[in-house]
Amino acid sequence: MSDEKKAGVEEAGMPGKVAGSTPAGSKETPPAGTVEAPPEGPGKKKRPWIFYIVAAALVLAGAGMLAFYKVPAFHVLLHPHAGGDNAAMTADKYTCGMHPFIITDKPGNCPICGMTLTKIESSPAPGVAAAVSSAPAAKPSGGARKILFYRNPMNPNITSQGPAKDEMGMDFVPVYEDEARGNGGGGNLPEGYATVQVGVERVRLAGIQSAPAVREAISHPVRAVGVVVPDETRVRRVQAKIEGWIEKLHTNFTGQLVTKGQPLLEIYSPDLVSTQREYLLARAGVDRMKESPYQDAREMSSGLAQAARNRLKLFDVPESFIEELERTGKVQRTVTLNAPVSGYVTGKEIFEGTRVMPGMDLLTVTDLSRVWIDADLYEYEAQSVRVGQAALLDTVADPGTKMKGRVAFIYPTFSPETRTLKVRFEFPNPGLRLKPQMYANVSLDLHSVTGVVVPDSALIETGLRVIAFVDAGDGSFEPREVKVGVRGNGKAQILSGVKAGENVAVGANFLLDSESKLRAALTKMTGGASAPPQPQPQGQGGHAGHGGGQ
Repeated sequence: MSDEKKAGVEEAGMPGKVAGSTPAGSKETPPAGTVEAPPEGPGKKKRPWIFYIVAAALVLAGAGMLAFYKVPAFHVLLHPHAGGDNAAMTADKYTCGMHPFIITDKPGNCPICGMTLTKIESSPAPGVAAAVSSAPAAKPSGGARKILFYRNPMNPNITSQGPAKDEMGMDFVPVYEDEARGNGGGGNLPEGYATVQVGVERVRLAGIQSAPAVREAISHPVRAVGVVVPDETRVRRVQAKIEGWIEKLHTNFTGQLVTKGQPLLEIYSPDLVSTQREYLLARAGVDRMKESPYQDAREMSSGLAQAARNRLKLFDVPESFIEELERTGKVQRTVTLNAPVSGYVTGKEIFEGTRVMPGMDLLTVTDLSRVWIDADLYEYEAQSVRVGQAALLDTVADPGTKMKGRVAFIYPTFSPETRTLKVRFEFPNPGLRLKPQMYANVSLDLHSVTGVVVPDSALIETGLRVIAFVDAGDGSFEPREVKVGVRGNGKAQILSGVKAGENVAVGANFLLDSESKLRAALTKMTGGASAPPQPQPQGQGGHAGHGGGQ
């Protein structure tokens, strides 16, 4: 290459000149017949340097992003939060009542349903999780619970070593040490239950109350509604033993009180008239045969007179009537029949002038000085009732009166309609306070025993078992399966599960039951202690607002 061409190339590389061009005023032209190569422009020489610059920028950007997410100090330096940690701890959050996974830092409406967002009291703001996770874990003091790991509320298989949020912005749920132990708190816990730790303050706010289990006597009272019925052994029917007619009634209406020996009615009967005559003739024969030397004749005459007298008595002729007949020697047209017992006329089948036949019911007299109460008891109650047991009675008509009686009889068969057993009680009836067909309340104590007794409200019936929550102190409650014995007067005997001196929850224990079941179910989903939290790099569960910990 000639010196002129070299000078042209050098001049082309100088800034401010166009490559391959001839300077203004130059007369120099390339020789004819020669092919000149295209001149090299400035882009041809600078392209390697631009590539190196872009690659370095990308490397620096990647390193910065990695440090932003992996190095907490660098992240806090580049992404400071207004107000510092105190402001973060007190930042307000808002959520939707219908969609709790919607959580924002500003008030407004739910983007799904349009409902007004409600404020979450004392909820940590974004950035608190990073500070908590990066700070050293404080040792729990006193009865504080130890957090083992955090669980995704929507997918329990996803866990984190520190506080975190899922892709929908929901906070991870802490899993405590007592929840991850077996079924949630010990090997002796009932299946499906976990120990509940609510704290002393929450115990007070929730109204949870405890009562001690004591050793005392308890009995099972049985209360039943019965019906007053007459004592069947004190009911007497007055019947006709001869044919005749009612001439006069001294007891003329139902319910009339009569006493033993009081005249009831006067009856005319041809048989009674003839029997009176026979008796008077037999007595006269006895008087005539007193002077007879024949012993057989005297005995026969005396026997006939005695037979006639007995016949009158068998016709219910009163003794006073027979004595009057013997004294006067005159036959009476009618015979007066007296009341056989004292009581009330509870049945009347006759009127004056009524013709009666042998065996016909005339009057019914009932002694109501003692009455029966027929009450129905259920099968489990009737099995413990014994004849002679003491019972108390009160009525709606006279609620202030208590009467003492006893079990008189237990019927041998159950009622197929009501599946109950009828039991008969016997009670005195002074002043006729208990009237037939009146309702009465009968109560008696069964199963009087001594043992560990707790309030009946401490027991939760599940259908297959009975659960009680024992207060372990410091707001911790342990569920236990118990066996119940005698119940009565708002208390229950505990055969096993609770010891004397332990405190059991008696108020709001249904809240403890639901919380215990929920914690046990969550623990079972992750296998409890057998499913440790997934290991994550340090700081991954850091900042809750940037998807850490998933």
